[in-house]
Amino acid sequence: MILEKDTYRTIDIANGDSLFKDRGSKFIGYVFPISSEDEVKGCIDELKKKHYSARHWCYAWQLGTEEFRYRANDDGEPNNSAGQPIYGQLLSFNITNVLVVVVRYFGGTKLGVGGLINAYKTTAKLIIEASKIVEKTIDVNFEIFFEYKDMNKVMRIIKENNIEIKSQKMHLNCEYVISIRKTKALKIQQLFEDLRCLKITEIK
Repeated sequence: MILEKDTYRTIDIANGDSLFKDRGSKFIGYVFPISSEDEVKGCIDELKKKHYSARHWCYAWQLGTEEFRYRANDDGEPNNSAGQPIYGQLLSFNITNVLVVVVRYFGGTKLGVGGLINAYKTTAKLIIEASKIVEKTIDVNFEIFFEYKDMNKVMRIIKENNIEIKSQKMHLNCEYVISIRKTKALKIQQLFEDLRCLKITEIK
């Protein structure tokens, strides 16, 4: 029997300033938790302000908990000498929803492709090792609609199963958005449907 995976590993909070040096060049690593690609530019722009005299701001990110998207950027370094080694560390530590940026100050001596790969890989490894990796659950969100008179029935299921209420609207009827751990989602959905007094819809 294959158990369905419903957890993923990620970084809890942003972290930075891990330092690696090679022949005068300085490589400084940063890691950020992200939930969308839109956040990437803002993180890099902040680092460009902080390190305005640096030569390169290379990065890699990965997003998703079951289907993954990623990007690796060499930012002017030779092809696959920076972004891919950084991305390799995201894979090595098995983390997602994470952006790692390595800032390079050029020290006057060229390191060659092999030296660059080692420098970017090592810096990414150092900053991830210095960060707190946490395991989170993969959750499914549902909308439920019901009348006030059925509130007690609904709340009993919510309390007995420790279900998170993400939002609630109280107008003529009640509208909740709830979050359920993926492996329990079908069972909980069935409990609500068995009440026959509400409408439950998965939010895609």
